[in-house]
Amino acid sequence: MRILLVEDDAMIGESVEEGLHGENYAVDWVRDGRAAELALSNQVYDLVLLDLGLPKKQGIEVLITYRKQGGAAPVLIITARDATADRVRGLDAGADDYLIKPYNLDELFARIRALLRRSAGRANPEIAFAGVTLNPATRVVTCQGSPLHLSSREFALLHALMEAPGEVVSKANLEEKLYGWNEEVESNTVEVYIHMLRKKLGSEFIKNVRGVGYKVAAAG
Repeated sequence: MRILLVEDDAMIGESVEEGLHGENYAVDWVRDGRAAELALSNQVYDLVLLDLGLPKKQGIEVLITYRKQGGAAPVLIITARDATADRVRGLDAGADDYLIKPYNLDELFARIRALLRRSAGRANPEIAFAGVTLNPATRVVTCQGSPLHLSSREFALLHALMEAPGEVVSKANLEEKLYGWNEEVESNTVEVYIHMLRKKLGSEFIKNVRGVGYKVAAAG
């Protein structure tokens, strides 16, 4: 999952970015409203964490423009503005949730998971398909009831594929979900992790659709 963090406070931004990496999210961090608009124009994000008090362009204006242009990713406002009017304005402008600073990172992560669940049309916190179960909150994966040990990249890749079982996800899309701007992507990274996952989940669980991408599929 790839997240855009829009936060001008360096101390908060560094803390949140580090925490998100620890939760296996790819993160791009920008520090002003103009940079946020430029990043959002790429339409590659699964979720946006948006501060309101930003240099160059206010967060609420960024949000309004993003929604008017068809941006559909969940937006969680994170701000020190705690007035009811500010919360109402933010939600009415298209935000999906609102968190007041200072906040606990565990609560932030729980809200992110809830928004991603809702965006994917799921109510259950676990994702289950063809005998494989993945829990984004606990980061536990089981196959036919037996727990599996996955690296952070393996987990992130499997999570991206299991969000839409049976649907093909392109290699480029998978790379976008695994890596932020400042992380170097090697040409065969996806293939390497797919190979490792197949060794643990069975060779038929992840199928290659030649020239298109990868998908998880039931046996048979």
